[in-house]
Amino acid sequence: MKIAASWSGGKDSAFALYLAKQQGHEVINILTMMMSAEKSIFHLIRSAILDAQADAVGISLIKKQVGNKTYEHDFKEVLVELKSKGVEGLVTGDICEIFGHEEGWLHRVCYEVGLKPVRPLWLGDTKQIFLDYINAGFKATVVRINLSKLGVEWLGRVLDRSFYDEILKLDDIDPCGEGGEYHTIVTDGPYFKKKIEILETQKHKFDNNFGYLEVKDFVVKHK
Repeated sequence: MKIAASWSGGKDSAFALYLAKQQGHEVINILTMMMSAEKSIFHLIRSAILDAQADAVGISLIKKQVGNKTYEHDFKEVLVELKSKGVEGLVTGDICEIFGHEEGWLHRVCYEVGLKPVRPLWLGDTKQIFLDYINAGFKATVVRINLSKLGVEWLGRVLDRSFYDEILKLDDIDPCGEGGEYHTIVTDGPYFKKKIEILETQKHKFDNNFGYLEVKDFVVKHK
């Protein structure tokens, strides 16, 4: 089936795309929803880094700027556009229901525009998902955290077995960050034709109790 992939730039969307390809789906585009021309929604990843990720995986990226009050309308609009180009389904990295949406929101939206939702991680065990992810060869860095759950020292951490072992020692923290504990940016993976090397970063604390790792400089390299 020809599909598009919802691409946050983080670990779950990258892993879901990988699993969808293994299932035999053909990924035509990756799609990122943007809060502005310069940053993605939720993960706050710079547009230039999203472009670098698309270059690294070799799949065309569509960036759609959305408003808080018009999110569903804007999301449907781009899905209809993708369907007109022959896309039949949408793969997402959702493990559980999307925060801020009603139960079954993605299924409803996809079926209303005539696309099939593909969710290879849905309701999976997050400990096993994390291990499967790192064992597949992905590399990701923490770029956003909820400071009420994790300390600022977690910003910039690379997801590996050490990260996994340490986060399991914390109370009420999901290893995949499904409670909003952290978000990541993926820099390498098994289907990446190139890799991204982060060269310079700066940590920020926001008044809304979130921490953010600004990637100030990076380079894309051949593997």
